Amino acid sequence: MTLDMKRVIIAVLGVIFLLSLVLVQYMEVTRRAEEAGLKEAHVNAPASSQQCVQCHEQSNPGIISHWKGSTHAEKGVGCYECHQADEADADGFEHFGKLIATVVTPRDCSRCHITEAAEFQKSHHSKAGNILASLDNFLAEVVEGARVDFNPHSPTPGRETQMVNGGASAFSGCQQCHGAKVALTGTDGSMITVDQLAPDEDGHPTNQDAVALILKDKDGKPKFHPSTWPNTGIGRLNLDGSRGSCSACHSRHDFSPRRARQPENCGKCHLGPDHPQKEIYEESKHGVAYRDLKDDMNLDAAHWVLGEDYAQAPTCATCHMSGHSRNEGKVTHDPGERISWTNRPPISVHMDTDINGQIVKETDPAKRAALVADSWQEKRGRMKQVCSHCHTSDYVDSFYTQYDDLVVLYNEKFAKPGQDIMAALMTQGLRTATQFDEEIEWTWFYLWHHEGRRARHGASMMAPDYTHWHGMYEVAERFYMELIPQAREMAEHAGGEQGQAVNDVIDALLARPEHVWFQEGAAEQAALIREQMERRYGQGERRQGGQN
Repeated sequence: MTLDMKRVIIAVLGVIFLLSLVLVQYMEVTRRAEEAGLKEAHVNAPASSQQCVQCHEQSNPGIISHWKGSTHAEKGVGCYECHQADEADADGFEHFGKLIATVVTPRDCSRCHITEAAEFQKSHHSKAGNILASLDNFLAEVVEGARVDFNPHSPTPGRETQMVNGGASAFSGCQQCHGAKVALTGTDGSMITVDQLAPDEDGHPTNQDAVALILKDKDGKPKFHPSTWPNTGIGRLNLDGSRGSCSACHSRHDFSPRRARQPENCGKCHLGPDHPQKEIYEESKHGVAYRDLKDDMNLDAAHWVLGEDYAQAPTCATCHMSGHSRNEGKVTHDPGERISWTNRPPISVHMDTDINGQIVKETDPAKRAALVADSWQEKRGRMKQVCSHCHTSDYVDSFYTQYDDLVVLYNEKFAKPGQDIMAALMTQGLRTATQFDEEIEWTWFYLWHHEGRRARHGASMMAPDYTHWHGMYEVAERFYMELIPQAREMAEHAGGEQGQAVNDVIDALLARPEHVWFQEGAAEQAALIREQMERRYGQGERRQGGQN
């Protein structure tokens, strides 16, 4: 082979290599533009869904536009692949020659997303619908509304109102985040839910009398009860017995990963006076960094792994769900896998969970150990792996020491004593079994459900203002200035042995060292503080600024 021939071959190979680089770069730029919505994505509508796409492009163009921008559209997953129904499904109906259902449930999604569906079903998210039997829902259903419809009592100009829907606050409020029992309307006006249908393990109803009662429109489509649908509450109780709504996080119909990765996506539910995670995050260093560096975080990437594709800032998904370089990029759809405390109840408890993902409540150490399938220490270890991408182990360990100390302080100084006082009032018959019919029950609810949660969540996400001024300060004020005086007043009005029993509980609690200031005054408390400082730092030593 001549030298010239070799040069020609090298030149040709060089050109081919250059063209391949250009092609790869073009494909990557195109992919990113499609994922970001800057360029129309390649659409592969399967034959089973082509008629759906053509029709709904005219009647509901927004739906098709969203779908065209999805990974589903690129991979040939169309309308029918998600909405297909079985003959036995309670909400199935024939629609232009195909049997479909309106509601797509996690059971439907699990046909393709087996692991994700299984993780979600054991998560606390899927159980969010349990609020239907909680104190929160009692507030919405009874205190704010009514469990019966009632007469409006007076006219509303321009509107004819026959009856007032007593459940409106629960339906439009609580259940839009937590989820509700999706209901079909019965021919007798009743609500037909999973309870009446009693689905089997395949999601098919076993109560055919309930199925026969379903009201249908002129086209044979089952009519949903308007108070329960639409609903994308994350713990929705579906007609097929599954729990949850994948579209609560993965907005239909594009199911954008980019959107699910952004903290704003979580803000629909995780905000407000009792669980201000969104507000806490936004004001934290993490939230500030996210807003500043958002454009550099590759949020639209198909592969999104902390430590490989980005490291600028964490989002909610980063810490609680997304893959990272320490766990081989494994994503989880159970956000509880990395949470070591649950701060939802009046008293925080560690997240030791059993094989079904339920918190273990057994207190006997040996019995508890036998029940725990995933310990709070293992959960914390997973979260520490995330933290370690940006922080040293000493930093992370010290953070958790501060967090644990705050939670334990709240538990021991306010939550457990508050619970003891409320229990004493109940035991002595000084408050009724009905919640929120006495002032002290509102006081206690505010203390743990609003202020106590804010303090604990603030500490968990490094938000000092929420920990102190919006949290522990308000907890303390509520405890000393409202809960204690109200309980004393109720004991005084009761008198006798009942009143004395309640006062004995309060006196015993307030006799503890942490409450000495309230009993003996500021001078005694100041002396105690000086004594503690001398023990901690050495007699005569003072920290800089200690005179202030």
